[in-house]
Amino acid sequence: QVQLVESGGGSVQAGGSLRLSCVHSGDIREDYCMAWFRQGSGEEREGVAASYRGGVFAFYADSVRGRFTISRDTARNTLYLQMNSLEPGDTAMYYCAAAPSCTAGVFSQGQFRYWGQGTQVTVSS
Repeated sequence: QVQLVESGGGSVQAGGSLRLSCVHSGDIREDYCMAWFRQGSGEEREGVAASYRGGVFAFYADSVRGRFTISRDTARNTLYLQMNSLEPGDTAMYYCAAAPSCTAGVFSQGQFRYWGQGTQVTVSS
């Protein structure tokens, strides 16, 4: 049984940093596509960052590129999202997700078979 468990969310002031973690268990191989999504209040869920080919490749949404870094520690079965220079617009519930591949596009949500329960990030101005 696959489980994804996020942690690391919290409340910070604008300009601050947080590091999210997603520990996964079960049948998630190193070549799986793993990604972070977020959903703000009253908004649709959107892709933030994705890692694939065992972490060799990374892709970012325009809104976070240069501020967020996705990484994966396969030995610890953990996906990370380092978030720097946080802005109030980054306030959202952040979700970790895993898919056997990202052939439909890195942020195509229908291909992600497994999802975590989310961790809340709140950025105040």
